[in-house]
Amino acid sequence: MSQPVPDRHGSTIKEALASWGDIARLLRGGDDGALVPVVIPRSNRRTGWTVLLWLGLFLILTGVMLLVASDDADNGLAGTAYGALSGPAFIVGVLTLLLGMLWWWRSSIVEIEQGTTGVLTRYGAVVGTLDPGRHYLWHPWSRVDFVVDTSTEIPYSAPVIACPTRENVPLKSIEFFLKFRITDALRFVRTIGAGNFDLVLSNAVQDAIRQRSRQVRTEEAYDLRGSDVKDMQDLLNRQLDRYGVRITGCNIPDVQLPVQYRQHLATRERVSKEKVAYEQEWELTRKRRIDTLLMDIERSKKTRDAKIVEVNAALNQARKDVAQMLEEQETEAQRVRFEIETRGRAGLAAAENEAKAQERLATAYRDNRAVLEYELARRRLEVGAKLAEEAPKPVVVQTGEGSGSGDTSVLTTLLTAQLLPRLGGGAGWADGARALASGRSGARGRDTREPEDEWEDGDHGR
Repeated sequence: MSQPVPDRHGSTIKEALASWGDIARLLRGGDDGALVPVVIPRSNRRTGWTVLLWLGLFLILTGVMLLVASDDADNGLAGTAYGALSGPAFIVGVLTLLLGMLWWWRSSIVEIEQGTTGVLTRYGAVVGTLDPGRHYLWHPWSRVDFVVDTSTEIPYSAPVIACPTRENVPLKSIEFFLKFRITDALRFVRTIGAGNFDLVLSNAVQDAIRQRSRQVRTEEAYDLRGSDVKDMQDLLNRQLDRYGVRITGCNIPDVQLPVQYRQHLATRERVSKEKVAYEQEWELTRKRRIDTLLMDIERSKKTRDAKIVEVNAALNQARKDVAQMLEEQETEAQRVRFEIETRGRAGLAAAENEAKAQERLATAYRDNRAVLEYELARRRLEVGAKLAEEAPKPVVVQTGEGSGSGDTSVLTTLLTAQLLPRLGGGAGWADGARALASGRSGARGRDTREPEDEWEDGDHGR
């Protein structure tokens, strides 16, 4: 739906008188640039249908009376006339009554546009409201006096001239734009009406704008454009709530400064722009220098990282070499230790084996010596027994032991052994002499043993 575009001179609110067919156009499009939230419809209800109703009732009653008079008439001609007139009168009365009732039904129909609310009055007093749709007003003196737009957010522009700032500098104009909606049609129509609401809304907006402009400095006046005006909206809502109107949104689209101050501000803006341009140029130069320094820093970082990588590689290689050297030394130490342990084990085993061999050899030596002594003793016994058996007679040879001459040499024994066969004349004597000679030599050998051998024989005997 189209709304009138507010001009630089502000919006105007009024109510219009129109027929039912023009209500929608006026509510949606306004009238000659003015906003029309309320339309007074021209009433099309006429009381002519009551005349038809009363005429119809009269004709019906007349027909009934003529019919009764025709029955009571003594003259046949008069009764016939009354009967002939009663029929048409009755028919015309019924038709007139039906026509009046049709006219009554048609004039009672009221259609309220969607998004609007109708104010119903009876005998000039407001009795209620009508929702959108078709309604039937059967009471003859009931009518819709106002049709109010209660769904559309109506735009309203109110420029305020010569608003002083905090420094008491009058601004050329401040344009204030708002949207309002009528929430209670009955209260709006009863308390204020559209024409008075225009004046009240304009004054409320001017007061709110002037209060706001008093709070800002002149150099900050342009900051009012698009600023937050929530507090102004709340203030206007508190003032207009009694009229059944609610502000749904508002803002300040434009602020115009005085011409002299605008020139001064243009100079300041030019200087500010030059300052901004210089700052931008300096910012670009600073950024360029910063970028150059950052590039140098990055290159230095890359060089440092490369050197760090090289140092880390050399350090890793040195660690590997040291680890390898330590491993080789550890391996060599283990090898030497193994060799020493092996040699020690081998020497220990050899020493143990040699000790065991010496022990076994000593044991074997002692055993062999005992066996040899045993064999020697047995042979002595055998030789003595044999000599005792073969000797025919004992021959005593004086060797001089008893005389003390001390001649115990082997030569004497051998001479005695050579002489015995000759003296005895037989082999027995020769064998006895040889046995005797061997016995003496064995006894002499036993007598000439070392004391250590005797000590060992004694130990073996034990």
